[in-house]
Amino acid sequence: MRRDLTTSVIAIVVFSVLFGLVYPFAMTGISQVVFPGRANGSLLRAGDTVIGSRLIAQPFAKPVIGKNGKPETNSSGQPVLAPDPAYFQPRPSTATEYNAAASSFTNLGPNTAVARDTFKASLAGYLKLERPYNPGLSASQVPVDAVTSSASGVDPEISVANADIQAHRIAAIRHLPMVTVKRLISENTNSRFLGVLGEPGVDVLDLNLALNRLTGRPR
Repeated sequence: MRRDLTTSVIAIVVFSVLFGLVYPFAMTGISQVVFPGRANGSLLRAGDTVIGSRLIAQPFAKPVIGKNGKPETNSSGQPVLAPDPAYFQPRPSTATEYNAAASSFTNLGPNTAVARDTFKASLAGYLKLERPYNPGLSASQVPVDAVTSSASGVDPEISVANADIQAHRIAAIRHLPMVTVKRLISENTNSRFLGVLGEPGVDVLDLNLALNRLTGRPR
């Protein structure tokens, strides 16, 4: 029995060192050499300042200004924000301010009243933002990703169809030819994984940064 106990203790120590220290350090070292950008979170920088990650969506919003000329606040004293029409908008999120630490899915059934009301509100907001620049836009033409959140709640990409609808607004507000906006969309569209899995997706952050570079706006 003593021999078995000794063997067990040795095995615990060896495997703890092997899989708790050696393996993690080896994988970390390899990843830092082979693909350091992805290993460190696919961060985007402006000089020395981190402005986001290609893996996580972020809001492109601005404060709502009240009739008194001052920013409106909610019951918690926080500023009320609305989508900034000068930027492409990401898909809705269940994570507050697209906070990756609060990444989650709604887990709502398709026939629940809460899901129905949530999607209805998202659709109304989308149409309100886009119809002034695309008067013929109907509810049936709105892509699913424009009114639903992803499983993570922080998906950095939108569908090409969603981006194409928003292109009308961007072209009008930024005073850009539609062909230029469509070119930027194409340049920031990621293809299917391995050419067959999933659907092409447009990275919203990269696309908006490209817009800013083209029009000379800061982010």
